[in-house]
Order: sequence, then structure tokens, then C-alpha cells
Amino acid sequence: MKNMGNMMKQMQKMQKQMAKAQEELKEKTVEATAGGGMVTVIASGDKRVLDVKISEDVVDPDDVEMLQDLILAATNEALKKVDELVEQDMGKFTKGMNIPGMF
Repeated sequence: MKNMGNMMKQMQKMQKQMAKAQEELKEKTVEATAGGGMVTVIASGDKRVLDVKISEDVVDPDDVEMLQDLILAATNEALKKVDELVEQDMGKFTKGMNIPGMF
């Protein structure tokens, strides 16, 4: 029974550490660009798009599709970077565990 109590304490400690790490992720940001820097997307660690910057040079009323593609590419890359950031920060808690649905 003593081992079970120690394991529960360790799990509670890990839960608190994970909650803290998740809160810290909200404060972290990633940046991704497309079109050689013509479009930049900044996202937070909790997958919120915080900013989109578009160079005036890429705004062409006759080629809106290209601008849309660049925004989409930069956004998808930013979200991919967030996933990598989450795995890096939260993966240390689940390393070696095979828990479905955990990061």
C-alpha cells in the first residue's frame, strides 16, 4: 500500500508540473514564413494565431490566390512548429509511457 501512496504522490506532482508547462506554453511563440519572408505568421504555444504580417510586395489584386496560398503555407508551418514545441516541452512527461491521447 505504501508504494501505491508514493506512486499517487508522484502522479500528483507530475500533474502539477504538466499543468505549469501547459501554462508556460501559452506564453511561448513560434514564427513561420512563406514566400521568402513575404508572409509571416506568429502563433502561440496553445495554437492561437497571434499575428499575420504580409509584405506589400506580395499584394497583387490580380493574383489573390498566390497570397492565399502563402498565408495558408505560413499558417500550417507555424502550427507544425507549435506541435514540435508542445512535443518538446510536454514529451518529457510522457517519455517511455504508452498512453493513448497524451501529446
